[in-house]
Amino acid sequence: MAATRAPQRIALLVFPGIRAFDVSVVTEVWGTDRRDRGVPPFTLLRAAADPALPIPLRGGLHLTPDTPLDRLAGLTPADLVLVPGIEDPDADIPAPVLDALRRAHSAGIPVASLCAGAFVLGRAGLLDGRRAVTHWRLARALADRHPGATVEPEALFIEDTGVWTSAGTAAGIDLCLHLVRTAHGAEVAATIARSMVTAPFRTGTQAQFIEHPTPRADRDADALAAVRAHALAHLDEPHTVASLAARAGMSARSFARHFQATTGTTPARWLIAQRVAAAQKLLERTDHPLPEVARRAGFGSEVTMRQHFASHLATSPRDYRAAFRALRSSPQTAGSAGNSPIAR
Repeated sequence: MAATRAPQRIALLVFPGIRAFDVSVVTEVWGTDRRDRGVPPFTLLRAAADPALPIPLRGGLHLTPDTPLDRLAGLTPADLVLVPGIEDPDADIPAPVLDALRRAHSAGIPVASLCAGAFVLGRAGLLDGRRAVTHWRLARALADRHPGATVEPEALFIEDTGVWTSAGTAAGIDLCLHLVRTAHGAEVAATIARSMVTAPFRTGTQAQFIEHPTPRADRDADALAAVRAHALAHLDEPHTVASLAARAGMSARSFARHFQATTGTTPARWLIAQRVAAAQKLLERTDHPLPEVARRAGFGSEVTMRQHFASHLATSPRDYRAAFRALRSSPQTAGSAGNSPIAR
């Protein structure tokens, strides 16, 4: 009988000026009990310099902390530290918050920020020499304030040596689900995503959101959405740009152009990403032989699946399955995203 793992400890840093939306996202992902649906338990800590003082949020809300900052890297350290977005990137950040971030990172605890929370990481000196991202409207400001960082304005989220950053608003959901997926598998992340009525993951870049769509673009997007839904329902079938374009009633060239404008990626790259995700689920929850997993995910052969796993996940399908079987049976505290065997 498998031993029970201790809940993963997620620490949310709370201080004046944080965004209520980001607090809600973190709470929805890690603060909701979904054990009845196969999701492992989490312990969500709301850490503040003074846990006795409620933190004001925009809209008349208040958040009550429950953990002092010095416990994050203490005897029972957090597995992951999260910084929510802030309303004003130029606002002063309490020194104890910055000190706590530095201590956590020095202790090897992965640190992640949502949206403009990247400015907090920058203020703590954690972006120097690293790649980072924030909301596309703030990317230039982040690069100007922290010239030691390499700001990539189009990514949805980025990891660089234990430091995660994400783009604006909905990209924070993407990052949180990705951190769950990395630590606990695609099936757990998909279960949480379904309960939130959101996509388990999105492909593409922020570029797809910068321009406002025209009415014609909206109609094209509807057709493309139908094509994507068909492809997802029939991943085991061969698909080409030409066959998908025909289903959308477009020429191959027009389809490829509109697809990239809508999703931020090419049809081929999108399809590979969906197949990798499907294969992850099959490896986690079935005992199908690897050739059968490859067939059901639409890769055609185990060799092709292995190549794409190496490119997307830096591991092999066999090692992926073994790692998650070990993770499920481990009696120790669940590893953080940065320490997961899948993340190596």
